[in-house]
Amino acid sequence: MPAGCIAATRSAAYVPRPAEMATPEPDSMPRPTFMRIVLASALLCAALPLGAQQVPAAVFTDPPHDARHPARMEVLHIPSGGVQINGVAYLAAGAGTHPTFVLLHGLPGNEKNLDLAQAVRRAGWNAVTFNYRGSWGSPGTFRFAQNFQDADAVLAFLRDPANAKSLGIDTTRLVIGGHSMGGWVTVHTAAHQHGLRGAVLISAADMAAAADRPRDSVVAMMATDMESLAGTSPQQMADEVRTTGATRRFSAAYEGLAHMPMLVVTSNDGLAPSNDALVKAVQSRGNTHVTAVHFDTDHSYSDRRIALESAVIRWLQALPK
Repeated sequence: MPAGCIAATRSAAYVPRPAEMATPEPDSMPRPTFMRIVLASALLCAALPLGAQQVPAAVFTDPPHDARHPARMEVLHIPSGGVQINGVAYLAAGAGTHPTFVLLHGLPGNEKNLDLAQAVRRAGWNAVTFNYRGSWGSPGTFRFAQNFQDADAVLAFLRDPANAKSLGIDTTRLVIGGHSMGGWVTVHTAAHQHGLRGAVLISAADMAAAADRPRDSVVAMMATDMESLAGTSPQQMADEVRTTGATRRFSAAYEGLAHMPMLVVTSNDGLAPSNDALVKAVQSRGNTHVTAVHFDTDHSYSDRRIALESAVIRWLQALPK
């Protein structure tokens, strides 16, 4: 395996043997043989999928240790709705402020995408995650409507001058992203938070579309997503999400997203059509800064974690400084 392709194939968990770490020098073999190896290596690299050739170093390489300004983690207690919800800030190494990626989990949030948060930090961004009221130990009861309020509260907390200074946050370079239900919250938050630098949707689920389904089927669906949620029930959740109204459907956010840079990532989980419709709708309203990526995997991106991290990091790095 030629050295130039080793980084690319790490996305497939390839571990090179010592003998494969470098191409032999010409003086160790006949030149025609050496040239055949070089040509084969070039063809092999060309045959690799584009994503595999472009795995950012931050996905698989730790940054140099900065003794004066090391990377660190801070536990956050963020005021929202009369309580303080739990959050974690993964802060990048280096002096000064850093762009910051706020990552929202889904329902109930068993997959929190913390590997993505860590990779984003290795790329030089801060990453902030939090738990909505009534989820995963955050005080209060869980209500869908409160999730939008919690997202706004987190952004307000990060923009507070004292907090921004303490956490090293460049408040002019905030990006919000969410998975599944978190993508739903991201859609509506980005539609009115125009000071954001961009938004990332990862298999975003239009929860308000549950109004089109029979109540019994929504109750059954909610019964499988109750882990860690306080003060609610499948019936409560079904009734709430079915009555959120048209103002919480994706379509209600189209106008607000007309100028928001977006990365829209989809998988084979059945949510791609609604995400594709969102992409087409905002593009038809003049948004020329939408990138759409599809991966052949499940809702949790179980066997495309490196591909997901790579797509997000490349998109973040391409945003204007």
